[in-house]
Amino acid sequence: MPQPLSSKENSLFRQVIRNYEDKQYKRGLKAAEQILKKNPKHGDTMAMKALIINQQGKTEEAFALGKEALQADMKSHICWHVYGLLYRHQKNFEEAIKAYKFALRIEPESPQIQRDLAYLQIQMRDYQGYIQSRTAMLQARPQLRQNWTALAIAHHLAGNLSQAEKVLTTYEDSLKVPPSKTDYENSEAVMYKNSIIAEMQDYQKALDHLESIAKYNLDRLAVLELRAEYLSKLDRKEEAADAYRTLLDRNPEHPDYYTGFVHVSGINGNDSARKAIYDEYAEKNPRCDAAKRLPLDFLAGDDFREAARAYLSLMLDKGVPSTFANLKHLYTDTFKRDTLGSLAHEYLDSKRASSESTAANGDALKGEPAALYYLAQHYNYHLSRDLAKAMEYVNKGIELLPTTVEFHMTKARIWKHYGNTQKASETMDQARQLDLKDRYINTKAAKYQLRNNESETALKTMGLFTRNDSPGGPLNDLLDMQSVWYLTEDGEAWVRNGNIGLALKRFHAVYNIFDVWQEDQFDFHSFSLRKGQIRAYIDMIRWEDHIREHPFYTRAALGAIAIYVSMYDTSQMTNGVGGASGVNGDDAAERKKAAKKAKKEAQKAEREAAEKAAKQDPNKSKGAAAEPVKKDDDPNGLKLAATTEPLVEATKFLAPILQYSPKYIDGQIAGFEVFMRREKYLLALRCLNAALAIDADHPTVHEQVIRFRQALNSKATSPAPKVIEVLKSGFTALDASADLKKYNASFLEKHKNSSAHVISAIKTERLLGEDKKKSEKDLVGVLKLGDVQHEQAIEALALLKQWRSSEADAFKKAAHEKWPEVTAFA
Repeated sequence: MPQPLSSKENSLFRQVIRNYEDKQYKRGLKAAEQILKKNPKHGDTMAMKALIINQQGKTEEAFALGKEALQADMKSHICWHVYGLLYRHQKNFEEAIKAYKFALRIEPESPQIQRDLAYLQIQMRDYQGYIQSRTAMLQARPQLRQNWTALAIAHHLAGNLSQAEKVLTTYEDSLKVPPSKTDYENSEAVMYKNSIIAEMQDYQKALDHLESIAKYNLDRLAVLELRAEYLSKLDRKEEAADAYRTLLDRNPEHPDYYTGFVHVSGINGNDSARKAIYDEYAEKNPRCDAAKRLPLDFLAGDDFREAARAYLSLMLDKGVPSTFANLKHLYTDTFKRDTLGSLAHEYLDSKRASSESTAANGDALKGEPAALYYLAQHYNYHLSRDLAKAMEYVNKGIELLPTTVEFHMTKARIWKHYGNTQKASETMDQARQLDLKDRYINTKAAKYQLRNNESETALKTMGLFTRNDSPGGPLNDLLDMQSVWYLTEDGEAWVRNGNIGLALKRFHAVYNIFDVWQEDQFDFHSFSLRKGQIRAYIDMIRWEDHIREHPFYTRAALGAIAIYVSMYDTSQMTNGVGGASGVNGDDAAERKKAAKKAKKEAQKAEREAAEKAAKQDPNKSKGAAAEPVKKDDDPNGLKLAATTEPLVEATKFLAPILQYSPKYIDGQIAGFEVFMRREKYLLALRCLNAALAIDADHPTVHEQVIRFRQALNSKATSPAPKVIEVLKSGFTALDASADLKKYNASFLEKHKNSSAHVISAIKTERLLGEDKKKSEKDLVGVLKLGDVQHEQAIEALALLKQWRSSEADAFKKAAHEKWPEVTAFA
């Protein structure tokens, strides 16, 4: 049994709780120690002490003390609540929920425990549990609107829309005094109710409800937009047209309003009538861009030419830098692409022929310079690429306006497309130096430096815009700011430099950032209800459910997976599989060398940070207690690179891709590679079948089909009999009796003009035991293919080096002659 406290110690205990809530941990700890001197087995005080020392970073000690507190007083709701909080801090949400439920059994009326449990349940998407918790909280305090709204949200997210609407209606009916017309919470709640009715697809009811709340609702724009949408869906075209006209009068730049208006007007197929609508709004609003640009999407022939000429001339006369960006989506249509190119040439010729002086414009990107800028981008774009012409126009632009950042940036992009990462990096840095206060051009310069494998230089460049007082230097600040693009690019640069430790460190940092974004939901479960921002909260919950399908995640994850697969293959060779000990020895030596270099760089960075700290004003922020900096015990990623289970780590990165991006073929390809090595053949087959459904002719998928059939036919592969039956019935892409060499030869014949497919077929030939010299000769022959680009040539060169082919040097020389600007062949 717990020892009872005197009145003095009771007040001390309340002080401990207040100190914890105010984050005065030292005072709280001192007060707790005073109580425990006289009452060493007081469970509640031990629990609070555990909570405080957990906040001070002593997690293991806190857990040990938390368990002692429970042993001292198993019937204390405070002990169980604290135990749950400790688990929640460790992100072990299942155990935290169990502890909260124990606490609630002892103290079912505690609002704080009930609230913490509810937040964990919504975080874990336990909607049924959340409904129960929110119902209990509503019954305890029915006078709070938040509790009614939260219960409606619980039913809504669980898919019970009618019950969610009923909860909100019940609260509205219970009000004796109508809410104030300026009550923001009420305004949001009724709009949320309207969105639920709309989700039920009862648009007439949604419209009636909207009309009843429209007069005093504070979100005027949402009311107008929803009214137009509901009228359109109810096929009340005249009223919908009036509603869309109201929206267009309010904002003539919004493309969706035009689309909706055209749809309800019934003139989708009539280009001249559609054009008349846009012309009307262009006349009403002379500065409106959308009314002039959007008709270019549907006009054709001479009508398109005239409209495009007028728009292009206007934009180039004004000197709008984003003109090409606004029009490049039209380049998928060859006629429009060629027309825009010819119109830009016409404009340039007319400006040169006229007596207008370019110098009169000073440094402005107008007239002739604007046309040169457009044409440089036109010829640099992948659908109309001619890099020689692009370089010609950008150089002419630089002659006219040598200090304009845009021309230098475009020149850097042209060098990038040439494959010359060195010149691209240098040129982008020249552009940066023209405007040292522009963060965008600064980050662009750093990105191009990373593409050229200049990680240290890129970090210094980024350091120009990071906090000078950051304890860990620019990199620590970039981690704090969650600069995902930088971490990904830096990771890929370290891969190319052969330092897999630092590469993994960066990819794991990206993985952790996505974890933080998921964790950040906790703040909004309470905040959104307090502030009444319900619709935004629902959008956030749905966005969080698919957060890892973001391209930022998939790119970093695939980079990490590739490293782990490579590490596994290397370890297999070390163990004697494949007999390529020489290659392995070289890899080990390279890795050791890279690790040593990284260690030196880290020590140098630490010295620089210490020197910077020493130079700082000693009087600055002296009084304020600095926040403790977490020391990274593996700054160079050596522990990550030393993992003994690379495939388990790869699976951690892979699982979210397969779950949230099942249509992403590179993810399915990576899944096949991982599961084949883990001998999980059913999962490998699932990935392979998914990849075949996306693109059966993909070069890598072809290789994997043959490898899978080869594995099934091999006696070495011996899964359980039932598994073999499922594999046989599930794998229909290539019959067991098929001749794999003939199958590969027919694939090669079918795609003989595609360099990517030819490389894949040659790799497969080698896998099937074809003559090695012949494979190498065939790979050299890829350079003669009509569609070959330097990217495929780089892949072929990497293969020849991997095979330790004597043809590698000759191939590199021939590739350099074909693409003299490509850095990889220099």
